[in-house]
Amino acid sequence: MNIVLTGSLGNIGKPLTQLLVANGHLVTVISSKAERISDIEALGAVAAIGTIQDVNFLTETFKGADAVYLMEVWEGIGSLFDQNIDFVAEFEKIANNYVEAVQQSGVRQIIHLSSIGAHSDQGTGSLLVHHKVENILKKLPENVSVKFIRPVGFFSNVYRWLPMIKSQGAIIQSYGGNQKEPWVSPYDIAQTIADEMDQPFVGRTVHYVASDEVSPNQIAEVLGEAIGDNDLKWKVIPSEQLLDQMLSAGINKWIATGMVAMQKAQGNGTLYEDFYLNKPEFGKTKLTDFAKEFAEVYNRQNNF
Repeated sequence: MNIVLTGSLGNIGKPLTQLLVANGHLVTVISSKAERISDIEALGAVAAIGTIQDVNFLTETFKGADAVYLMEVWEGIGSLFDQNIDFVAEFEKIANNYVEAVQQSGVRQIIHLSSIGAHSDQGTGSLLVHHKVENILKKLPENVSVKFIRPVGFFSNVYRWLPMIKSQGAIIQSYGGNQKEPWVSPYDIAQTIADEMDQPFVGRTVHYVASDEVSPNQIAEVLGEAIGDNDLKWKVIPSEQLLDQMLSAGINKWIATGMVAMQKAQGNGTLYEDFYLNKPEFGKTKLTDFAKEFAEVYNRQNNF
C-alpha cells in the first residue's frame, strides 16, 4: 500500500514508519522540518515537507495514497504557555483541513489518532478537543472509511514529571491512590496502527489501545525502584492547589483548567467508562519495561 503519515518521527511516528516499511508498504512521512529529511529517508520512507495547516500541501501529498494516518500535535499548534491560543479552535481548524484534503485528494481509507475521552463532550477536560475532531471527521462522505484509534494515557508523558521528581522527590498530582487505570506505550500504539493498516476498512470504527493497568502508587513504586529512589511517592494535592501552581507557572488557562478536570475524571473513573465497555487486548509493553527506559533517561540527565 501507498501510505501517508502525519506526525513526523515522534514517539509513535518513528516506530510506525519502521513497522510499515518492514511490512512492505510505500511510506511518505509529513514533517514541518526540512532537517528531518535524512532521518525519514534513513528509515526507508519518503519525506514530504510542509505543514498540516496548509490544505493545498496536504491535498497534493495525499493524492494517490491508499491510506492516510492523521494526527494532531499539541506542540505543532503552539506553546502550552501561550495565553492567546484557542486550542479548541486550532484543533478544529486542523480537522477541517484534513476533511478538505481527504475529499480533494480522493483518499478513501483513514486512520485517525484520537484519544481516551473522545466518546464524550462532558467532564473530560482538555481531551474535549479529540471529541470535537472525531465529530468533524465523521462528516466525511460515507465512502471514506475511518478507523478512530483511542489510546489511553501515554507512558512517555511521565517524562514531563522528570523535573518534579528530581526537584521534589515526588510525583505530585490532584488524584492518586491504589485505583488502577490503563496506560499505553507508543510502541503498542504504533503496532496497533500498523496492524490495522492491513485489515479491511469498513465504515467508522473505534479501537482503544492500552498496554498495562496500574495504579498511581504502583507507578511511583516501580519508577522509584528503577532509578534507585525507594522513597519516591505519588503525592495527592487539592485540585485548586494544582491549578494555582500551573497558572503561576504561566500555563495557558484553558490547558491548566482542562488538566485538572481530566485528572478528576481519572480519579473517579468516568474517563474510562467507554474504554471498559470496549476493553481491548493489552499490548506487550508493561510498566516495568517502560521503567527501564525511564531510568536510562533519568540517569543520563544526572550525568550532565
